[in-house]
Amino acid sequence: MSILVTGATGNTGRHVVAELLRRGHSVRALTRDPERAAAVLPAGADVVTGSHTEPDTLDAVLAGVTGLHITVTSGVAATGPELVRRAVAAGVERITILWGGHVGPAETAVVESGVAWTRLEPQEFMCNTLGWADSIRAAGVVREPFDFPSAVVHEADLGAVAAMALTEDGHAGRAYNLSGPRALTVRQRVAMLAEAIGREITFEQMTRQQAIDRLTATGVSLADAEYVVGWHADPPASARTPDGVLEQVLGRPPRTFEEWLTEHKDRF
Repeated sequence: MSILVTGATGNTGRHVVAELLRRGHSVRALTRDPERAAAVLPAGADVVTGSHTEPDTLDAVLAGVTGLHITVTSGVAATGPELVRRAVAAGVERITILWGGHVGPAETAVVESGVAWTRLEPQEFMCNTLGWADSIRAAGVVREPFDFPSAVVHEADLGAVAAMALTEDGHAGRAYNLSGPRALTVRQRVAMLAEAIGREITFEQMTRQQAIDRLTATGVSLADAEYVVGWHADPPASARTPDGVLEQVLGRPPRTFEEWLTEHKDRF
């Protein structure tokens, strides 16, 4: 089975690639940055340069592919339907889609594609913690506008579910809410991180507007920044409470935040 993974060098895509390779499948890893691929992807992936936001350039990449993993980003909201159309025309038989937080045009196109599909609906990734690294190293501080509990999920667990859905039966037509084993507030995660790295870290609450301004300063669009901050202002119940879906799908407990910290503490 040959599978195309979009966003292959991203925080989640790299885990989809790794798990598919571990299972013995052929993987085409689509990325805008092939040099980054050499640093973050395991050996064996066929790295191809391109973007899933430019589907009219991907016909050759899609040729011979039987499975497709799509990561929805802001650009894919507009181009996703065309990507799906071209994928189906090329003979793709299974699609997994990592949603963008709601069912938009790309997610709808996948459902209406006529091929086997699985939608992955994580609420918040553990790797979002890496966004604190610079301020921790510089000042020993984490600044966030809210402190609600969130059942953060390990991105490697998402990779495992995506690989299963792309290569095994029993997942077609399913939308999986993916949560970690425990809901943790920002303060709790900060305390656990401080213990893991052996350094005092202070939590400072910022305003909603400051959080929006921080995101737009990094190049995030105002609409996306408002959406992200708005989500954190009132997380859905599915984000606040572990529901056991991940364990049911994988047949094992989800990875813990403590495990994630052990793997990434050197980044802080």
